[in-house]
Amino acid sequence: MRILLITAGSRGDVEPFAALARRATADGHTVRVVAPDNSGADLDGLDVVSMGVDFSRMIEDQGVSPLAAMRSFRTTVRPVMHGVIVGSARHALDYRPDVLVTHPKVLSGPLVAEALGIPHVLVEIVPVMTPTRAFPAAGTVTRTLGPLNRLTYRAAGASAAMFRSDLDEVAKLTGGSRRGAAPPAATLMPVSPAILDRPADWPSSVHLTGPWRSVGQGSALPTAVADFIGRGGYVYAGFGSMAVGDARARARAVVQGIRLHGKRALLATGLGGLEVPEDLRSDDVLVVPSVDHEAVLPLADAAVIHGGIGTVQAAARAGTVTVIVPFIADQPFWGARMHARGLSPAPIPQRRLTPALLATALAAAEHCRSAAAATARTMATEDGTGAALAVLGTLA
Repeated sequence: MRILLITAGSRGDVEPFAALARRATADGHTVRVVAPDNSGADLDGLDVVSMGVDFSRMIEDQGVSPLAAMRSFRTTVRPVMHGVIVGSARHALDYRPDVLVTHPKVLSGPLVAEALGIPHVLVEIVPVMTPTRAFPAAGTVTRTLGPLNRLTYRAAGASAAMFRSDLDEVAKLTGGSRRGAAPPAATLMPVSPAILDRPADWPSSVHLTGPWRSVGQGSALPTAVADFIGRGGYVYAGFGSMAVGDARARARAVVQGIRLHGKRALLATGLGGLEVPEDLRSDDVLVVPSVDHEAVLPLADAAVIHGGIGTVQAAARAGTVTVIVPFIADQPFWGARMHARGLSPAPIPQRRLTPALLATALAAAEHCRSAAAATARTMATEDGTGAALAVLGTLA
């Protein structure tokens, strides 16, 4: 099978596609990945072509504030999305795959698949596209609205209206119409059923596969990190690309809160999530740009994270209790889900983060250890990429 995978966004959006590409290649399929530049994901050994956009640079330039995105819509967001929508369509038309698998940001996926006469598969990284009564769309509200939950999923579909001219350009390329595109042949959601129960009202074409991960792809830890975690008694903290607000004050609250809890701190600064002042640095604090979660989380006493689904699932798979400090988008959703399942204390919104609140939450996380261990045992049996490929095999 000739598979084209197209993804857009930051590292958390690219890594699952890389994992699926590796598994599909190992199983004998011909696979190409279209991805943004400088995502930070490990793409070594894969057939990768550039989408010609750089989400990491966009985050570094303007952060992740929705207000900043609105201010720079014409100058920054619009050109990036043109590359996502039109650039990826050109790659797909050139490659002519048997099946097209796309991230939700790739709004041109249905048009291209219809023009090529092939199945289109949507990868719903988090539940924002498929309506259900069970819970509201991630990134909207965290409290259930009952029967009105389904209405919250309309927001995701509204994005297409913002990029009508780009979709019209794709329609001209394909010779079709942007109004008549069929729904996806299947929707794959790389989320563990141990984290999210599958709603009964999802159609049968939606598959909760479990997370997609590249087994054995972790790189050797730097000596300083290996020595630090080897001594035990540490809490990992990282907020990824959450470049919003005062990253120095946030780092101060994190380090002081971990110290109040009586532990050492391993901090990953990411793309602006944390900025650690010199006066905080000591023998009990190690600061790195990023780390291999697969190596670091299983040995951590706890993890303080922003609640992106990639890190949430890495911590859950490791059996590590978490304190979630949500910022935007789907993060409050996962904070609420993890708390409801007894896997973490109540989340702390990033604007309310203080050393005292964090220390209290870390103490409360101790009561989540048995639930975290049980979840890790369940997730150890999951084969997300295998389940995804089994679905693709029924389509092409």
